[in-house]
Amino acid sequence: MTVLTEQFDAKSFVDSLPARPGVYRMLGVEGEILYVGKARNLKSRVGSYFQASNVQPKVQALVARTAHMEVTITNSDTEALLLEFNLIKKHRPRFNVVLRDDKSFPFLHLETGHEFPRLSFYRGSRKEPGRFFGPYPSAGAVREALQQLQKLFRLRNCEDSYFANRSRPCLQYQIQRCTAPCVGLISKEAYARDAGAAIKVLEGRDDEVQQELGRRMEAAAEKLEFEDAARLRDQLANLKTIQSQQIVTSGNDHDADVIAVAAGSGEYCVALMFVRGGRSLGSTTFFPRAPFAEIPEVLAQFVGQYYLDRESPAEILVEQDFEDMEVLEATLAERSLHKVRITSSVRGIRARWLEMMRNNANEALKMRGLARASIESSLDELREAFNLDEAPSRIECFDISHTGGTDTVASCVVFGVEGPLKSDYRRFNIAGIQPGDDYAAMYQALTRRYKRIRDGEITAPDVLLIDGGKGQLAEAAKVIDELGVKGITLIGVAKGADRRPGQEQLFLLGQDTPTILPPDSSALHLIQRVRDEAHRFAIAGHRRRRAKRHNQSILETIPGLGPVKRRELLKFFGGLQGILRAGIDDFVQIRGLGRELAQVIYEHLHPGQ
Repeated sequence: MTVLTEQFDAKSFVDSLPARPGVYRMLGVEGEILYVGKARNLKSRVGSYFQASNVQPKVQALVARTAHMEVTITNSDTEALLLEFNLIKKHRPRFNVVLRDDKSFPFLHLETGHEFPRLSFYRGSRKEPGRFFGPYPSAGAVREALQQLQKLFRLRNCEDSYFANRSRPCLQYQIQRCTAPCVGLISKEAYARDAGAAIKVLEGRDDEVQQELGRRMEAAAEKLEFEDAARLRDQLANLKTIQSQQIVTSGNDHDADVIAVAAGSGEYCVALMFVRGGRSLGSTTFFPRAPFAEIPEVLAQFVGQYYLDRESPAEILVEQDFEDMEVLEATLAERSLHKVRITSSVRGIRARWLEMMRNNANEALKMRGLARASIESSLDELREAFNLDEAPSRIECFDISHTGGTDTVASCVVFGVEGPLKSDYRRFNIAGIQPGDDYAAMYQALTRRYKRIRDGEITAPDVLLIDGGKGQLAEAAKVIDELGVKGITLIGVAKGADRRPGQEQLFLLGQDTPTILPPDSSALHLIQRVRDEAHRFAIAGHRRRRAKRHNQSILETIPGLGPVKRRELLKFFGGLQGILRAGIDDFVQIRGLGRELAQVIYEHLHPGQ
């Protein structure tokens, strides 16, 4: 840590600056970065902070804490913009607007490389081959769109490995959500026509699809193919129904993001709506950290921090202009490889989009305030119930999930004064313990978590909840004591005699008798909520781990047996049942499979023999 002791001479520093673009950093007495800013003219911008006439609260608070400043001169405004973005992202200075929600939005993905393309949910890098449609604001929105498209066009969503090994249609065909291309019940041409229609709908070209379906329906009726005509009629009716459910449409193939900001009680909410192909895919909200900021600065920083990490749409609608809009517009266009327009001067449907997002932002901020007040009240009641020095601001809870001692997973969920902090949730795959030993599982998970807390890598909680009674609580206390972590209140949450909600027994470390809060206690409700969330998170992780194991072929678990030799085995013996009936001498007959590996295969397939 660097401690700055020399008094900062602002006048001399400003006099030494050039009138060129660049980035400036304001540092505190311990060398920490308080604020990062960019400027087209460093001399003018930095000098404005130290003028006696500048009485803005943010400027006054920042200047009072500034012990030193650093600048980096850049060749252009664009370079300054990108450097500012990278520095804010890396250091997250306390006086900057910082986008805390690092959301990864899902897409619909069409695998165009396959002769029968698969339409599926996708989240991750968009470098995979195929077409991507979105982003959607949530996984639920993607699944709803996927369900609608499957109902309309009956495209497959199964994995390629599943598709390649079908001998008869699956349930999706039976419920009319797939045309069973896996077993040849639809031609490539007909399937390609359905996939093309789905693409047109996703691109907002619904009218073209309606006209095409209408023509095909009439042609089928003229040929007296009444079953096909009825199916096309139903398909056309379903498409019109889906269109009527779209509340916000522009009637064209417009792509835009709509952004509005609400401010209140020192907090900000940014509402963002995705419009693709003229149709709203839904909206989401962000709550950036923005001390002393004004709405134009929040808008500018949000647009920069959000889109410099993502591909931008053709148009970004904002509720008011902000500084350096043109520079940001040009930078985003260069990065996205297409023209990007940032504008606030809109009319008609675009103006209604903005108004809708303003209302969304205001409502989300209001609901956040109410939720925070409720949680703060519950935390204060928790302080009273357990006689704590102050109300906790961070709670962690651990739970264990397994099936018969297999695929054990421990969960850790975190709650703060704003509710669940999902970016801080963690799961731990437990290994190397006796199956079903929950104490050992808890010990392992807590040790892995609290070593990082001891080393200062993550924030320590004020209260640690353990799902269980005195035994689990003692195991947690053992870990905390061994690691030398101090200042954490440990509470065990045991179910009551009837295992019904409201009868929980709460064991505070060091007390023999449990605390039983009344069923209407807000502190109890908060504990139940945190405990249930830990339970849900653990079960979800366990099920995923178990499913992965069950989906894995037993041959894939044999050490030294690669994919080529696995294929040779299956081909030689005609399938897994033939391999299970084979002996060591049978395995040796396969080229490249020596006796040593044959022995390993046999012992792995027949343990204990």
